Order: sequence, then structure tokens, then C-alpha cells
Amino acid sequence: MKKAASIATLVSLACAASAAQANHVFEDYARVIEVTPQYEEVNRPREVCETGYVPEREHRRGSLAGPIIGGIAGGILGAQVGNGNGRVAASAAGAAVGAIVGDRLSQRDRETYVEREVRYCKTVDQWETRLSGYHVVYRYHGQTRTALLPYDPGRRLRLRVAIEPLGAEQDIGDPWDR
Repeated sequence: MKKAASIATLVSLACAASAAQANHVFEDYARVIEVTPQYEEVNRPREVCETGYVPEREHRRGSLAGPIIGGIAGGILGAQVGNGNGRVAASAAGAAVGAIVGDRLSQRDRETYVEREVRYCKTVDQWETRLSGYHVVYRYHGQTRTALLPYDPGRRLRLRVAIEPLGAEQDIGDPWDR
């Protein structure tokens, strides 16, 4: 029994050691050949508002003063024209015509234009150029490679290197089943 337990322990240790060697990871540095900043255009729309003035017709209701004054003036002028009973008729006709003319004159003065304030708003595109990263060309062990990084690495690029034996990615099954 002791012998079987020690063999199982040795096999477990051997498997763990080979697994650790199969996924060996370390850090190293590569020489940077070229760094090119990469930019992107970003739209940040904003609302712009302006105030303008629009002429607006304002109609005010006329007062009764125009027709009353026109009627009195027309009646006085009509009384000057006629004689006897004709004077009464001329006064009545002058008063009617004077009231109409007075009303028209008072209405004409009441129609005015005022400027009303109006606010206009619209959305305007505002394009900005932003740095999106750095295109880096580097050389590691004779091979030229590229990467897009969020920072400028300088003259040396720090790498994480993982070494795995070829074929490690395939499932070869349990070797004890053969």
C-alpha cells in the first residue's frame, strides 16, 4: 500500500512539473522601431440658441371718442349748409357722415406693429479630433510585429512571453487508456 501511494505521489508531482513547464510565462523587452499616434474624429453635437425679433401686427380696439367727435363736427357743419327744415336734415346727415369718418380715423391709428421676441434653437455638429492610441512596430527575436497600444511605449516595449510546446492545444486523451 505504501508503495502504491508513493508511486501515485510521484506521478502527481511529475504531472504538475510538466504542466508548469508547458505554460511557462515570463517578461522580456522588445526594441520599438516606430510609434505612430492614431486619431479619431468624434462628434459632440451641441444645442445653439439665438434670440430674434419678429414684427407682429397688433390690432387695438378703437375708442368711442372718434365717432362721437366726428358726429358732433359733422352735425355742426351740416347745420351750416341747410335752411329751415333742410337744416335739420343736413345736420343729421353731417352727424352720420362725421361719425363714420371719425370711426375710420380712430381705427387706422390703432393698428400698430410691435416686435415680439422669438427664440430659435438648433443642434450643431461639433467635431473633435481625439488621440485613440498608438500604432507600435517592434522587433522581438528577429521578428517584426505590430500592436495598437493606449500609450507610447518609448524605445522599449515590455512583453509577456508564454512558451508552450507544439501540440499542447490538442486533446490527446488520457495516456493511461491506451
